[in-house]
Amino acid sequence: MAKHDFYQILGVNRGANQEEVRKAHRKLVRQYHPDANRDNPEAGEKFREVQEAYDVLSDADKRKQYDELGHVAFNRGEAPNEADPSEAYRRAAGRGRPWKAGPSVTVEDFDFGGQGGFGDAFDQFFGGRGRRQRVDPQKHRGADIEHAVTISFEQAARGCTVPLQLNREGRIETIDLKIPSGVKEGSRVRLRGKGQPGMGSGSSGDLYITTRVVDHPYYRRDDLDVYMDLPISIYEAIMGAKVDVPTLDGKVTLTVPPGTSSGAKLRIKQRGIRRGSEQGDQFVVMRVIVPRNVEKDDKALLEELAAKYPVDARQDVRW
Repeated sequence: MAKHDFYQILGVNRGANQEEVRKAHRKLVRQYHPDANRDNPEAGEKFREVQEAYDVLSDADKRKQYDELGHVAFNRGEAPNEADPSEAYRRAAGRGRPWKAGPSVTVEDFDFGGQGGFGDAFDQFFGGRGRRQRVDPQKHRGADIEHAVTISFEQAARGCTVPLQLNREGRIETIDLKIPSGVKEGSRVRLRGKGQPGMGSGSSGDLYITTRVVDHPYYRRDDLDVYMDLPISIYEAIMGAKVDVPTLDGKVTLTVPPGTSSGAKLRIKQRGIRRGSEQGDQFVVMRVIVPRNVEKDDKALLEELAAKYPVDARQDVRW
């Protein structure tokens, strides 16, 4: 039976990159996995085709051979015209690259149909009599699982442990997921072997945890640094003040020097995001608040102050 084009099976074009191939494979594995299609006998065949296509297109060397020779590069018992099984060898040799056995050649690559399956193909391509080997056609690695976990800004900055329940083949499994400090929105944590169980003696897939970080009401992040706005009065800005401000590790008393302008940044060292041995700083941005509805007599006082202490607020702008 003629095989379908591997690119068509995965639903990607021939110029697709490895990430596109991987995403397409993951989607189809979920759709056709036999454990999720117990009442659909055709799903098993679809699943096998998807796995076969991915095995070739995810490997750079195999994909190159497939692009040049098509299915005959991997189905040794078949030929393009189904008359001469050694045609693939001759085509490869004619291009100056004789067929060779290597890591890309596995027993799954051969046609096991009929009495003249693997043994005959082995004789024709490599010489001698090959031993007939039994391979479980249902041995497949389990599918990977994607799961999103929502954590707070503080948990992302300092790390945390989150209890997680997984439904694996109808069994509920609870694990304590350790989120390392320094993760951010969209970070991925990989847990090997915690995906769907494999078929037969196939290994289990992996579990990929994607972090969703809730926005903080007053902190914002820039790499490992944390920023926050601090409202101060015009009087505190002029005369200076001591103000208690929050950090990820508790409150600290910040000294606002006299003559601080709005937009000035004061740094609190080692109070930013931790990531491994690194730790950022916290920057406090001043926001000066001025009084409204000043009475006429008070405006006269302000005018006297302005005359006594003139400020050219736009001396450094370039417009």
